[in-house]
Amino acid sequence: MGLIRAAFDSAKTTLADQWIEYYYCDSLSNDVLIQKGQKVVTSGSNTKASPNIITNGSGFAVNEGQALLIVEDGKIIEFSTEPGRFTWDSSSEPSLFDNGWQGLKDSFKIFGKRFTMGGTPGKDQRVYFVNLKEIIDNKFGSATPMPYHDPVYRNIYIRYFGQYTFRIQDPIRFYSNLSGNVKDAYTKAQLMEQCDAEFVNALDSALAKCGDEGYQFSDLPKKQMEIAAYMNDALDASWSERRGMVVEVVAIQKVTPDDESRKRIETIDDAIMMGDQRVAAGRLAQAQATAMENAASNEAGAMNGFIGMGFAQQAGGMNASAMFQNMQPQENNPLFQNQHPQASASGWTCSCGTQNTGNFCSNCGKPNPNGPWTCTCGAKNNGNFCSNCGKKRPE
Repeated sequence: MGLIRAAFDSAKTTLADQWIEYYYCDSLSNDVLIQKGQKVVTSGSNTKASPNIITNGSGFAVNEGQALLIVEDGKIIEFSTEPGRFTWDSSSEPSLFDNGWQGLKDSFKIFGKRFTMGGTPGKDQRVYFVNLKEIIDNKFGSATPMPYHDPVYRNIYIRYFGQYTFRIQDPIRFYSNLSGNVKDAYTKAQLMEQCDAEFVNALDSALAKCGDEGYQFSDLPKKQMEIAAYMNDALDASWSERRGMVVEVVAIQKVTPDDESRKRIETIDDAIMMGDQRVAAGRLAQAQATAMENAASNEAGAMNGFIGMGFAQQAGGMNASAMFQNMQPQENNPLFQNQHPQASASGWTCSCGTQNTGNFCSNCGKPNPNGPWTCTCGAKNNGNFCSNCGKKRPE
């Protein structure tokens, strides 16, 4: 027995004229994963027939985002993942419409069963429609702070929450290992309590791998594709192989460190910031300015206040003035190069007043008085005297 694709350009007649019985399923909602197909009563249908017997010549309509399973006595005997209209022929071999999904054919060999004889009374034949769309709005979160090895802050503890989506990739495995011969529908609520627990456990492993890859904890919300790939690796045995499900998207909406980790992060950030010489000098100048204000208003007298300030300065071993003097010039500091571009070292002003960068004036053609020159002895020089014979640069 098998499915035969119905012609789309058939004569303009009603379904009742074409098929004895007709099975159809409206669009499956996000909460329904498998729905048992119901016969649509049409003109000429056998309304007294058993609801679990498929009459030869019956028709099926498969919508986009659905898979069709035909089950006999609890075993899958036919399926289709292609949208369209099909006719049931009890005299044909299984057609196994799968739209190129070779894995479904392999699953059919494991879980399915082929029949070459037509359905007879006493058999239980059912039609199921499986939701192949992306199942959204699955929330997750960590009940307690979880350890994370951050490349900058080392071992910290974080809380996270978000949403993920999954999809039924292999409806045969999903039916055989999860839903089975349901009376009406198999919903997401029957599945998610177990899957959510497995998901969070696998997510911990995926986040640990993110730490190994060098992702900072604050970058995790931007690594959705990488985390989804890690999740499918972690859930391969329990979800993909056994249930035919795959994780599509993992959206981590927020990652927050616990109180102790936050203190550690702030301490490290301050240390990193103060490692910049200009920031450290500015911070010291601010502290010294505050100390001067406090010394000036000292209750024991300004003199005593400034004496105490001097002792504190000597204990610190450095003051803001010394730090600024030892600091790299602002125009050479990489932090300020974009704000104050350095003037070209080869620029010079000719006696005619023209600004130049080359060896000759672009206005009058005079040579650069500070440029390289060749002595009469043949030596090339840049200074005012020849490095070979000591002669002075010619005027």
